[in-house]
Amino acid sequence: MRRREFITLLGGAAAAWPLAARAQQPERMRRIGVFAGQSAQNKERLDAFRKGLEALGWVEGRNIHVDYRYDTNPAEAAELLALAPEVILSIPPGLRPLQQAGRTVPIVFVLALEPVAEGFVASLARPGGNMTGFAGWDPVNATKHLQLLKDIAPNINRVLSSIIP
Repeated sequence: MRRREFITLLGGAAAAWPLAARAQQPERMRRIGVFAGQSAQNKERLDAFRKGLEALGWVEGRNIHVDYRYDTNPAEAAELLALAPEVILSIPPGLRPLQQAGRTVPIVFVLALEPVAEGFVASLARPGGNMTGFAGWDPVNATKHLQLLKDIAPNINRVLSSIIP
């Protein structure tokens, strides 16, 4: 290799070096908190949550870190908030301790029976504050649920609904 070719090659490598160095940087690790009572149902729900995150490209240990707290008392809520997660997933009965511990971290709840009546959100349409989520059963959305079911399985003729506490 002649000197001129070597300098050109070295110059090209030096120009590409910042790009290569940037490409090798690991993704920023995101932090999620999970505040849920320890039960068989919640274990299944959290397994589904993990699978959903993975389907979207979020994998524990690679680009997200998940802090789990299964004892839903005020001390555990404060400890979880002190870890400064970017968002917290809460499955009842964990909402009240989280609400009392702090109002800065976004909290997404699932299966809250009456989030408006319990004072977690101002309304389902406009929750306000740092909490939002899904009610366990919202009669206003019943027709939407049925339509979604009909879209998924058009041959369904009957639907049985039950709310199991």
